[in-house]
Formats: sequence, C-alpha cells, structure tokens
Amino acid sequence: MRAVPTWIDKVHDRDKVEQCIYDIAFKPDGSQLIVAAGNRVLVYDTSDGTLIQPLKGHKDTVYCVAYAKDGKRFASGSADKSIIIWTSKLEGILKYTHNDSIQCVAYNPVTHQLASCSSGDFGLWSPEQKSVSKHKVSSKITCCGWTNDGQYLALGMMNGVVSIRNKNGEEKVKIERPGGSSSPIWSIAWNPSKDEHNDLLAVADWGQKLSFYQLSGKQFGKDRTLTYDPCCVSYFSKGEYIVMGGSDKQASLYTKDGVRLGTIGEQNSWVWTCRVKPDSNYVVLGCQDGTIAFFQLIFSTVHGLYKDRYAYRDSMTDVIVQHLITEQKVRIKCRELVKKIAIYRNRLAIQLPEKILIYELYSDDSSDMHYRIKEKICRKFECNLLVVCSQHIILCQEKRLQCLSFTSVKEKEWLMESLIRYIKVIGGPPGREGLLVGLKNGAILKIFVDNPFAITLLKLTMSVRCLDMSTSRNKLAVVDEHNTCLVYDVNTKELLFQEPNANSVAWNTQCEDMLCFSGNGYLNIKASNFPVHQQKMQGFVVGYNGSKIFCLHVYSMSAVEVPQSAPMYQYLERRMFREAYQIACLGVTDNDWRDLATEALEGLDFDTAKKAFIRVRDLRYLELINSIEERKRRGETDNELFLADVYAYQGKFHEAAKLYKRTGHDARALVMYTDLRMFEYAKEFVGVTDPKNSRLLMSKQADWAKSSKEPRAAAEMYLSAGEHLKAIDIIGEHGWADMLIDIARKLDKAEREPLAKCALYFKRLKHHGYASETYSKMGDLQALVQLHVEARHWDEAFSLVEKHTQFRDDVYVPYAQWLAENDRFEEAQKAFHMAGRQSEAVKVLEQLTHNAVVESRFNDAAYYYWMLSMQCLDIARESEEQKVEMLKKFECFQHLAELYHVYHSIQRYTDEPFSSHMPETLFNICRFLLNNLTKDVPRGISKLNTLYALAKQSQKLGAYKLARYSYEKLQELHIPPRFQESIELGSLTVRSKPFHDSEDLIEGMMCYRCSTNNPLLNSQGSMCINCKQPFIYSASSYEVLPLVQFYLEEGVGDEEAVSLIDLEVPHLDKRAAARWQDMSSGESQSLKLDDGADDAEEDPFTAKMSFEQGGSSFVPVKVNRSVLRSMSRRDVLIKRWPRPLKWEYFRSLLPDVSITMCPTCFKMFHSEDYELLVLQHNCCPYCRRPIDEPN
Repeated sequence: MRAVPTWIDKVHDRDKVEQCIYDIAFKPDGSQLIVAAGNRVLVYDTSDGTLIQPLKGHKDTVYCVAYAKDGKRFASGSADKSIIIWTSKLEGILKYTHNDSIQCVAYNPVTHQLASCSSGDFGLWSPEQKSVSKHKVSSKITCCGWTNDGQYLALGMMNGVVSIRNKNGEEKVKIERPGGSSSPIWSIAWNPSKDEHNDLLAVADWGQKLSFYQLSGKQFGKDRTLTYDPCCVSYFSKGEYIVMGGSDKQASLYTKDGVRLGTIGEQNSWVWTCRVKPDSNYVVLGCQDGTIAFFQLIFSTVHGLYKDRYAYRDSMTDVIVQHLITEQKVRIKCRELVKKIAIYRNRLAIQLPEKILIYELYSDDSSDMHYRIKEKICRKFECNLLVVCSQHIILCQEKRLQCLSFTSVKEKEWLMESLIRYIKVIGGPPGREGLLVGLKNGAILKIFVDNPFAITLLKLTMSVRCLDMSTSRNKLAVVDEHNTCLVYDVNTKELLFQEPNANSVAWNTQCEDMLCFSGNGYLNIKASNFPVHQQKMQGFVVGYNGSKIFCLHVYSMSAVEVPQSAPMYQYLERRMFREAYQIACLGVTDNDWRDLATEALEGLDFDTAKKAFIRVRDLRYLELINSIEERKRRGETDNELFLADVYAYQGKFHEAAKLYKRTGHDARALVMYTDLRMFEYAKEFVGVTDPKNSRLLMSKQADWAKSSKEPRAAAEMYLSAGEHLKAIDIIGEHGWADMLIDIARKLDKAEREPLAKCALYFKRLKHHGYASETYSKMGDLQALVQLHVEARHWDEAFSLVEKHTQFRDDVYVPYAQWLAENDRFEEAQKAFHMAGRQSEAVKVLEQLTHNAVVESRFNDAAYYYWMLSMQCLDIARESEEQKVEMLKKFECFQHLAELYHVYHSIQRYTDEPFSSHMPETLFNICRFLLNNLTKDVPRGISKLNTLYALAKQSQKLGAYKLARYSYEKLQELHIPPRFQESIELGSLTVRSKPFHDSEDLIEGMMCYRCSTNNPLLNSQGSMCINCKQPFIYSASSYEVLPLVQFYLEEGVGDEEAVSLIDLEVPHLDKRAAARWQDMSSGESQSLKLDDGADDAEEDPFTAKMSFEQGGSSFVPVKVNRSVLRSMSRRDVLIKRWPRPLKWEYFRSLLPDVSITMCPTCFKMFHSEDYELLVLQHNCCPYCRRPIDEPN
C-alpha cells in the first residue's frame, strides 16, 4: 500500500495566520469537501483542490461540520454556540444556538435528523419539527455518531464514557472506559459495512487505545494500544479499513479489526481530522497548521501462482488460495499485514512484518485445499521477491539471492551481476529444485538450490520481463522489455522464433510444442512453428494447462477455456494427423473432432480416425473403419478401393463411382446409385448396352416411385406396368376416389381381387355409392348387404332382404342392435322378434323392464311385463320343449304386469303432490294390490306406500275400521321421516271415529255368484270367501265387475260354443230382444242393455251357478250345449287367447252395466272409463295398442 498526494492546500486568514483545521466533511457524491477552518467554512472541489467558496456566518472558530446523507444540506457548529444549516447550493437557511460552544454535529443517515452537541447538552433538530429538543449531559461531549439504521446516537464524552441514546435522546446503553476521565473519548465511528451482523462502534480515547463495541455495550475483540493520542477515527465506505490520525503528526491505515497497515501521509503538526472520500480510495487530512492534504491510496497486488493454485492477498491481512480448476477457495487469516506470498506444490509461504509463515497441505490430493502451519521463521526480512521450495525459502533483495531452510538457517547465497527482474521455481526433486532467474542486464540463469554455482543459460541484450521453460526443459521462452517474445532452444542456444506485442508468456504443461503469450488486449496461441492464432483477452497470461489458460486481470485470476481448434487445423493442413490428435485431446469442440476424424479417414490414417470417431460416438464410420481393417487383415491392399468406400460414406458419390470404376468394381457403383434412387446417374453409368441391368433398373425405379414423394406418378407407372394391386393400394391410401372408380369401371368383373380391393377402399373413404356399384359389378350380394348394414342404409338393406330372404338375419339383427344402441329399445325388441331372435328380444325386454322398475317408471314396467308375457306365449307356441316353462312365465309376467300397473297409481299418489284419481279408485286399487301381494313383494313395490294410501283413502271414505287396521300394520314397518308425522296424526285421528266400515263400501264387495258380502281386505286373495269364485275387476277403477267366468263341458269346442251362443233365442219375446243393443265392433266387444223390466223367466245359467255350501274348494260353473243355446251373445264376453291357451268365457249378470274388453290384452273396463282413457292416450291404457290398429 502506498499513498500518492493528489493535492495539498494551506489555510491562512487575512493576516497570514495559520488556521487550524478542526473538521472536514465530504458531500455524499464525493464532489465537494466542506472544511472547518478558523471562523469560516470552506468549500473545495475534491478533483483538483480549488476553493469553490468560503462561507461566513460564524463569529468564532468553527469546530465541526457534517453533511446529510441525501446531499441536500450540511451543518456547521462553532465556538459562538450556534449551528448554521446550509443548502447544497451553499446558502444558509437556518441558525439555532446552544448555551455552550458546539463540539460536534452528526446527521441521521435515514431520517436526516441533526444531532448537535455542546459542552453541556445535545440537541436534536429535524426539518419537519422546526424545533430543537435539547437534553442535558453530565460531561462535555467531544464526538457523536448515528448507527447505520438511524435508530441510535452514540456520544463520546470527556469523562471517558460513551452514551448510546435512542432517537428521542433517552440513554439506552452506557459504556465506561477503564481510564475514566483520565482517558477522554476523542473520536468514535460506526462501521458502515452492510455485511456485519452487529453494529460495531470504533472508540479512540486519549488513553491511547482503540476499542470496538457492539450496540449492546459488549466489547468486541481486545483493546488495541496506540503510540499517540488519536484525534479522529474514520471508516472506508464499505467498512473494510479505518483511517486514524492524531498527535503522531501522521494518518495511519488500519484494518477494521485495528491492525495497523501503514502510514498515509506524514505532516508537520497534529492531524486533527481525516476522512475517506465516499466509495473510493482517497483520504483527506486536516492539520493543526492549516494543511489540507488529499491522498490516493494504491493497494498493490501481492500474490503467487503455481500451476492451478493461485494465492493472493485480501483485505491486506488475509490470504486467499484459489484452485483455478475446481474454483474452490480457502481463506487464511493472518491478522497482520501480508507483505509477500509464495506458493509451490504443497507449500505456501506468507511474509508478515515480523515473521514468515510456512504452510503445507494436509494431503497429497490434487484438489485438497486444507493448509496447516508447518514452520514459523520469526525474523524480519527485507526483500523484493519471495520464493518457496519443498524445504527452503529463497529471498531476493536487488542483486542478492539467499536460500534459507525452514528453521531460518542461511544455507546458500548467490550474488548476481545485475538486478534480479524475474524468478521462478521450475521443479525438481525436493531439496534440489531448479530456479529460473532473469536479470536486468538480459542474463538468464539456472540455479539449483543445492548448488552454489549459477548456470548461465542465455545472455540477451535487453532486460528480462518474463520467463518460462517447456515441460521437457528443451525450450525457453523470454519476454524482454521491448515486449518481444523470444523462443530459444536451450541446448543449441538457437533462436527458434520471435513474436511482437507480448507482456507475459507460458508454455502448455501438457503439450511440448504449444505456448501462449498475452499483450495489447490479445491472447496469442502458437503451436510448433505455425502462424500465431489470436483472440481478444484482457490481462496477463500466467499459466497454460491443457485447454485452460490462467489469466490475471487487475486483481482477479480466472481460468479461460480456450478451444485448441486453430493449432489442430494447422497440423491437419500439413496432414500431421497424430500431432493434430494430441492437440485435440487438450480440448476442442465436437465439430473439430469430426473434422479431424474425416481428414484422418481421407488420409487413410485409420488409427487416428478411429480414435476421433470414438470421441464423437459415430458408429457408422466406426463400422466402416472396422470393415476396412478386417479386409486389410484378409489381405486386401487396394487403398483406392478403401478411399472409394470412404467417399461413398461421405456422400461424394461421383468421386466414389470414378474410383470404383478405376478399381474394376462397376457393380458396386451401380448398387450405390440405385440404393440412392439416382436412376439417371445409374443409366448414364450403365449405358444402353446391358439389357439385364436395364431391367433391374426399371423394377427398382418402380419400387422407388412407390416410396417417393410422388405417389400419383408411381400409381400411373404401376398401372402402365399392369400391376393393378400395387396401383390400387397407392391410390386408396391417398384417397383419390376419382382415379379408383375409373380403375374399377375399366376392370373386368372376373378380376375379383382388384375389384374387392377397390370396394374396400371405397368403404374406407365413405364412398358407399361407388362401393355398392363395385360389389354389384362383382355380383357379391353378401358383401353388398354388409355394406348397407355398415353404412346404416336400412331402407336399401330391407329392399334387398325382400328379394333375397336368406339375408334376413344379416339385416335385422344388426338393425335391432343399432336401435338398441340408439336407445330405441322397443323398436329393437320388435326387430329381434322379426329376425326370429326370440332370446335377444326377451333379453332386451327384461333389461327394459329392470330399468323401468329401478327408475320407478312402473307404468312402463307393467307394459314391458305384459309384452314379456306375450313373447313367452309366442315361444310356447313355437317350441314344444319350452312350452310348460314358458306358460309358467306367461302367468307370472301377466300377474306382475297387473301389479305394476296398479302400483303406478299408488306411487304417483305418495310421491307427487297432486293425484288425478278419485278416492274410491285409489281405495279399490290399494285393496286389490294388498289382496294380490304374496309373501315375495316384487321389486320396487312398497307395501308401506300402499298401506299409507289405503289408510288415507279409508279415512276419507268412512272405512274407519280398515283405516285403523292399515295404521296398525304401518306401525309394524319402518316408516320414513317424511310420513312419520302424517301417520302418527292419522292413527290418532282415526281413534276418534267409530270402529266400523261404511255400509256402502261393504255392499260394493258383494259376490255376483253367491251374493255374499265380502270383507274389504281378504287374506285369501281376490276371490269370494264363500264360493271361492275369483272377482273380475275393471282395469281402470278396480271395481268388481258383474261377471262370472264359466267353463265348457267336455266335448264342447270353442267354435261350437260360439255358434251356439250366436243362435237366436226362441223363448225371448221381441220386447225383451229389443232391449239389447250389440255394441260389438272390430275394435272391442261391448254389452249394453236398454232400460226395461227384468225378465222374470228362470235362467238355466243361474241354476248352474248354485253350489254346495261349506265346500272348501272352488266349484267352477260348467255349462252344456242347452245352456249355451239359452245364452244371449250380448251377455257373453270371450277372451280369445292364442294357442296354446284356452279361450275364457264370462257371463254378465247385470246386462244393463256396459262393459268393454280390449281385444289385445283382454282387460275389462267400464265402457265410459275405457272410452275416456282411449281419448286421453289414443291407445289402450293397459297394452298401449293404438286405436287405429286392426285387431
């Protein structure tokens, strides 16, 4: 470190009396300097020391100045007890006073609050408040300073106390120095570094001590003893150094820990103040005699390098060792000024002011960065250069070289004829290393540590600046003071070559023939005696290892990765493949490796080419090289043929063909051209002479046309060659329907395979018309049907089936499946039925039924069960072996259909807010359902809903006994919360009613056969409790109809019975006959009686209805021919079931009640109900047969 004076000024008053400089402050941007000189404030330009303006405003000596951090204003304090605040434009804007002379001022760096301190108090002024809050103190304040965050103010006092106050002036911490009032605090400063975790306060007192404290008051480190009374302490902007001056008439530089580094400027009187220019290395001093001195501090680089380890000084007291390859760094803290550094192999030497430390690495690992102290030489040495070896240190002082052991014993000394300019260890066995020494007079010497005699290598005419020796020790590179790089052969002393513009030089440690040198902002690389390759680079070259060049620029060392492409190409140009390969190994790009491999291959240096192709992992060329090596082993020696193969691989086909021809391998050239689809070249090569080769070319060309990017041309070529199938494939794949139909129309119908392929492509391209035309041409009806089915063209398919019934299954089954997929299940079921696929039809229906029940569509469920029963009947009719089983199923499904039909009304009543049914109808429906429910309740039907509906309707209609029974039954079931309240209320209400049912309701349950009144609910089912005659219900209101079923006696057939019934009755007079109106039509049968007196004559049928009382089994009514003859056709209803079921006969006992029967499902209705329902639904409410459908 050295201090260079920039400018000096001396301040006098008018009477030429020297004015003491008590305080100095920099403007934050560093452009101006504010000086307290006498009773004036002087403003200087820092660049050249010109006085900008003196400011007058104080009447007595100015003791202190301070500039605000924002650069807008500064303050001065004087012995006249006043503070003046000035703007940056040098205008005074405010003045306020204290009771004593002002000792120090300081601006808060954050809030710009001003602290002004006098002998008895201190004040805090802020621009916003306009007022000054003052606080008394017990001792004179000599110095003050704010923390970096502006939260605390430290005050240094005459009685040896440092008081730390908050922004309001309240004391938070009190630091008492051991000397007390005998060592007054004269200067304090907070470390401005942002990297420190704690606020650190430097305290300098007149007990000649420098100490450091944390904000808490705890001392940091130990007291540093000074040899003078300090007057001022000041930090560099980043807090890394401290400047201090005082009674020793000089300013000194210290580390932030208080280690003295050196003198800045010696003066003739006390230094009262010193400040560092913001963010720079400039320091200004102010002295007792009025001197203002401005210095620039220059920190020199102290460093050492050995191969890839670089050691340099940091913060003046630390040494950082950097591994240039791995980028690892290690810091060694010496806590003293580092003067010299030397590094060699695993040794590191550091010279401090009073000693030299020798470090060694812990291990021999090349990347190990752990150093430990090996030896200490506790002596003060003066030297220009320091070198370390394995067991010695070499000190160089001007012309003298001294070799000392690590125990400080001087072993050898060499005295040179001229000043030593350059010294370097060039290796050797431990204890016998060689040194390369360059002198000012141009001599270059080699010195061995164990040899007292120096060996002169060369004698130049000019001073040596830099030296390096090649790895084999055969060549020496020198940079002289004219910046010329000279390279000599060490053995012959011959100058091999020289290059201009060099400031430093280094040989490559891995390649004997390569060196690099730097100069004029360029890096120069020279291989062998080829021309120099240049690239831009700032700094000095200090090492060259493989492809890495170590470069020192200002203070930083960096490893620059330099591709060795240029020298490699220089070797390639001279076909020196082996040498080029060695250079490439140091580090080149992949493209460079490929170029090397290619050049070596063309030069038939297969060994180098192979190594290079392995580097770029090119298997194609490696296979080629292997095959050539194999052929060589088999005895082939024709290099031209090998080269032809190489050219073919590289794409130089014409050169390859020429070489093939020259070596007599024409066939190879032909194969090459045809493989590459170069048919024109192939034709040229073959000529017109060889017809066999020409045919081969034609077939290959056709194949090529197929895979080329011109398929239309290829197809036309195939067509002209008569290869229809290949042409059709190409056209079909590209979807050219127009070309395809032309081909199909031109083909003969006997050519089935090409036609079938055309049709297939038409199907793929969705051209069903063309496909249909093609299949028709072929006469392939099966395929045509399939086409219509796949295209969903059902009308065409059906029209075909009408002509060719053998395809019925092929059409109807997919049609039914398609309908089912499109949720048209009922149509699907019919289609299956039509296709004769009964099992599928039943399966669809069963699924429909299941879905309807699951989704609570009970009306649909009833309809599907009825359909199922009819399907079972069809199957029973057609299949004898399934007859019994199917009839059972028929009965079951008919029963389920009726149950679901009935339950639909109950479900709607319980689940929907409004019911369209009359209470009587609901009442009848619930009773019918409960009478017909067996132990196994069908899925979806809720007994609870039924009982609930019955209870509600019974209450409405006055069947209180039945209502009470229903509520009791409900209590046995699990009741959902929504019915809970209603049921509980109903069961309470019904208890207030009489315990019997309405007479009208009981009369409605009379048996028409035996006239017995039946209970409203019957556990035996829907039959009379007396005669066991089943009741016939209306399928809409579920009232009991006045019908009695009768059976024919043995021997009477259905046809005969109908003809007997149809006979006119002779004993009925015309008056009686006129009462009947036959309402029979093609659609349904109705019985209607005109009003008239009953016929009192005995009816033979009535006699047949009588039965034995008390019998437990049911006695059916059987009639003979005479009874049939006596019946009127208008009183009889016949269910004409299809085979294998028998017809069922019913006789109306109240002819004046009009009854209608649906001719499809044979359900009975009151005629008015039926007509109304048919009008509403346009179909039978039970089987959904449309009214306009013929029976």
